[in-house]
Amino acid sequence: MRAWLNFFSVMTAAGCLGMACTGNIGPVLDLVGSGGADGGGDGASAAGSGGGTTVTTATTADAGITASTGSVACGGSPEDDADGDGFSELQGDCDDCNARINPNAIDLPAVVADGDAAPEPVDDDCNGIPDDYVPETCDDGLALDDGDPYNAAKAVELCKRSTGPGDWGVVSAKWVMVDGSPPPREDELRANFHLGHGLLSGFGPNVKPRAGTRLLALSSGTARQQQDEGFESPTGFDKGYESDFPPGFPKHPRHCGDLVPAKPSDPTAIEITLRAPSNARGFSFHVKYATFDWPYVCNDFNDYFIALLSPRPADLIDGHILFDDRSNAMSINNAFIDVCNCEGDSPCDTDGMQYDCHRGTLELLGTGFENRAATSWLLTTAPVEPNQEITIRWGAFDSGDHELDSTGLVDNWRWITEEDVRVVTVEDRPAL
Repeated sequence: MRAWLNFFSVMTAAGCLGMACTGNIGPVLDLVGSGGADGGGDGASAAGSGGGTTVTTATTADAGITASTGSVACGGSPEDDADGDGFSELQGDCDDCNARINPNAIDLPAVVADGDAAPEPVDDDCNGIPDDYVPETCDDGLALDDGDPYNAAKAVELCKRSTGPGDWGVVSAKWVMVDGSPPPREDELRANFHLGHGLLSGFGPNVKPRAGTRLLALSSGTARQQQDEGFESPTGFDKGYESDFPPGFPKHPRHCGDLVPAKPSDPTAIEITLRAPSNARGFSFHVKYATFDWPYVCNDFNDYFIALLSPRPADLIDGHILFDDRSNAMSINNAFIDVCNCEGDSPCDTDGMQYDCHRGTLELLGTGFENRAATSWLLTTAPVEPNQEITIRWGAFDSGDHELDSTGLVDNWRWITEEDVRVVTVEDRPAL
């Protein structure tokens, strides 16, 4: 079985491998092979014929070859791109019968389940060394207030820059408002905007990065810990500007009747465009949300943290991919809020919304959000097509006012190479 990079261990730790998970994820499927070194991927049969090999595509998704009928000839001229992956043998394709193997693939090590034989190592990226990919960290030495959006991408382990259409990695990165418009032009407002993002070494003493030494924080207030220069209390840092709604917003919390959230104020966001590896089928990242809106649920002025994916996944009505099992976007009205404190017996019942508060408030120490509320670390996954160019926009905003701020954290981006990745967010709580 081929590795679902880092996702296998994460989902196992979250109690989600092979069983139902918290949130709206189904059972995680068995990890499926991507083909041996001879190029005869799962579901494909090969037979020699004269000067070349013919691969019959019994299951074209596994073989990585698109064909409606018949077969695809490979092993012919070195100039030909027989498997349609954008690379010929002359361009470095070491297996022109398998579209998942080429210089634009990600070379994942194998994960072997108990009782299974170790698979033959596969040189997915054709560099001559099978299974040699190790997840990168590239955020050592980054400054808290680094204003380069490419360094913000590094803080979430998006290290590799794409050099062109045949090369996976970061294509572009820029700071934006939550609606995708540019930051404010006025000097004071622009300075306030940039206080809304930070590359933090942690979020208080009890919340550490999920990978590397930094994580990306985005806030409708200041993206800072209490100890950091530039920190302002999340009781309300009025940054003095507004934006339009992100695509797909406003979103109506399911249990809040006819509530219509108010227009975004004090937004900060980043937009990163990526080119996926040729064998990628999805991605994952960690996210955590803290809000001073607690306990004022079902309010026109509740804040939001967003994750917008473009192109949108086929089974969603818009590109927003961060929601609970009732499709509530990330705000105080989200079911994942569990870092909080009930003055009476648990669960808390606040305007009809119940919070178990199992985690207490230790994760809020040193953040400015003490005695308010947060989620613990969550894991979000979404599908992607091989070689696809995608854009992810993360951002935070107040809703209709400039008070009671919220902060979202993002870290630990990983590519997934297995089939059937769905848009889902699940709890992934590290032990305190």
